Parts: sequence; structure tokens; C-alpha cells
Amino acid sequence: MAHPAVLPSSAQVPGLGGERFTVRYALTGDPREARRKAEDICLEQTVEFPADLLPAGDIPQALVGRIERLEPVDDALFVADISYAVEVVDQELPQLLNVVFGNISLMPGIRVLRIDPSPGLLAARRGPRFGQQGLRELLGVPTRPLLMTALKPLGLAVEELARLAYRYARAGVDMVKDDHGLVNQRIAPFEARLEACAAAVARANDETGRRAVYVPNVTGPAGEVQRRARAAKSLGAGGVMVCPGLVGFDVMRELADDDELALPVVSHPAFYGSFVTSPQQGISHYALYGQLQRLSGADASIFPNVGGRFSFSAEECRSIAEGCSDPLGDWAPAFPTPGGGLQLDTVPRMRGLYGEDVIYLMGGGLHRGRGTLDETVAELQEAIAMGGGAPNAR
Repeated sequence: MAHPAVLPSSAQVPGLGGERFTVRYALTGDPREARRKAEDICLEQTVEFPADLLPAGDIPQALVGRIERLEPVDDALFVADISYAVEVVDQELPQLLNVVFGNISLMPGIRVLRIDPSPGLLAARRGPRFGQQGLRELLGVPTRPLLMTALKPLGLAVEELARLAYRYARAGVDMVKDDHGLVNQRIAPFEARLEACAAAVARANDETGRRAVYVPNVTGPAGEVQRRARAAKSLGAGGVMVCPGLVGFDVMRELADDDELALPVVSHPAFYGSFVTSPQQGISHYALYGQLQRLSGADASIFPNVGGRFSFSAEECRSIAEGCSDPLGDWAPAFPTPGGGLQLDTVPRMRGLYGEDVIYLMGGGLHRGRGTLDETVAELQEAIAMGGGAPNAR
């Protein structure tokens, strides 16, 4: 028992409302080990205190995580649904992430499969400001898949990047973004690049009548992200891209919630790819590239496409699209944005995987066309319209 001079024998927690949200985990091990892991999660993710030393009352009965379901998948894998009181999180996204996968991220054999937020948690957050429909309205593209490309390679001067941005927008690309490695290097400083590329895309729009947007990368040191985002707004950018794995998910959420900024937010997956590479621990593709992006306000979530230079399977990519679109209260769905080695000849087969509501991100592949850039983009648009079956899972 706890020392009476240190902890009370019983404790009431004021303001408890009984509302709970649930996280689904995959746990490796035999039945006894899986049960132990589930019980450890309940304590570790909330009070982080020995169960036998807790004061009686509200803390163990309400604040400690609760095992709602523990079922076997096979002899060495179990699925556990564990619920948490919303008061453990309150209104803070970092604390929500901490409860979902804080200390237990240090433990082997535990994987987050999905998050089921309660109505109160959803009502306290906005989610994506634009989402799929809002982004379509902004770009003037009501039905077909959208096209995105990246300004690269790193090393091009501002004038060269602006020339590329103009060419892409003039050819029919909907969203021209910075590569994630373009930040504020002396090679192409942020403000100079921003001003030149936004003007270049605007010039292309004047000539074509389309509504392509330039999306600069505002990822940077603490304190710089907001400043760069506001500069993007003032100089005519049509959105911002951020790497939440580098600057933090709540920084991205702050950009999305900023009513003065009010720009679409594109999320880039740099830094946290190892979260999904082990099937036995980390976070599922569905939760990381889908749900967590929407919880953090992203309107589009970039991820590696099947068949590219990364290792994602068709089923994993399909689950990301589902995580971007499955119902979350009345929140808008985000755009799944597959990239990472996408090629012209693979695009028709993607229609069966992603449907219409997808942004295809093609960088270097646009430069492998058989004709001019305009002809390559036109061929890409035709390939998108053709559709086809889903690629084989691997």
C-alpha cells in the first residue's frame, strides 16, 4: 500500500464526464503475454504508476485505461481495444498522441492499428479545413484525380525553379510544390523562391484560365514555420507543405486551424517512415498516414506509392486511402497523395486502387516522357482517365 503521508487512500477527480475514446492495438505473444501487455498499456499510457499503489476511487476506476476487447488473431497475435477517458487528453493534440503511443512506443510487440475518437474529441477539433471537396473547389477540378509535382532537383537556382513552376502549371499540373528538401538554403532562399514561383504559377494561370497553385515547403526551425506560412499567404501561394515528423504534428495542426492563414495544408512523410516498417510494432499505415494526418488538419497526405522505389504494398496503400476517407465525425476527408517513384505507365492501374479522389504526385517521372512536358502531362491526364484494375498486392 502507498504511504498514507504521501498519497490519499481514496481520490475523487472533479469534472469526469464518462466519455471515452478507443485505440486498437495489435499485441504479439501468447495469451498470457498479450494480456500482460494490454494491462501494461492501460497503466503506462495514463497514470504510469503501479496499480497496487493507486488510491481507490476515480483514478483506477476512470482514468486508467480500460481493456474493452482482447481477442486472438492467431496463436501469437492478439487485438486489443483499450479505452481512455477524454479527461486524460483534454484539448491537446500532443497529449492525445502521447496517450495513443507514448511510452509504449519503447516496448516491443505493440502496434497501433486505429484510433476511434469520441464525439467530444472530434468536436473540439476542426480536422482538415478544406478536405477533398474544398480543395477541388479551390482548384476548379470537380471530378478527376488531381495532379501534383515537386520542384527538384535541389541545387537549381531560384530562376530555374520558377521556370519549372511556370512550365508545370502551364502544362496542366494542378499543384506545384517545393520538394521537401527545399527549405531556406542559400542556393534558393525561401522568400526569393516563394515570390518567384508564386508569380510564375499565377502567370501560367493567366494564360490558361486554370487555377493551379504553388505550395511552398514551410518546414523549418521552431518559430520559423508560422513566419514562412504567413509569407506564403502574403506572396500568393495557394497552400503550404509541412513535414510533421520534423516539426511536430501540432505545428501542422496550428497551421490548419489558423483562420488568418486559411490555406490548404499538405503533409509530407519525411522522418517517420520507420513507424510502419515493422508489422509487429509501430503504427499502422491506416492510422499514421490517414487518421493522424486528419487529426492534425492535413488536407492532403503524401505517402510512398506501391510499385515505386519504396516498399509499400497495394493493401497498405489502400488502407491509407481508407484512413484518409473513412468517417470521422463530420470531418472532411483528406486526399491520399501517392508518390515516390510514380511513373506514367503505372498510373492507369492505380484507378482501381484509389478511385477518383486522389492526388497523383509525380516528380522525376514527368521528365521521362517521350515528348515535351506539355505532351507528357496530357498523356498523364489521358492515362488517369483510362483507369484500370488495382495493382497486385505484394
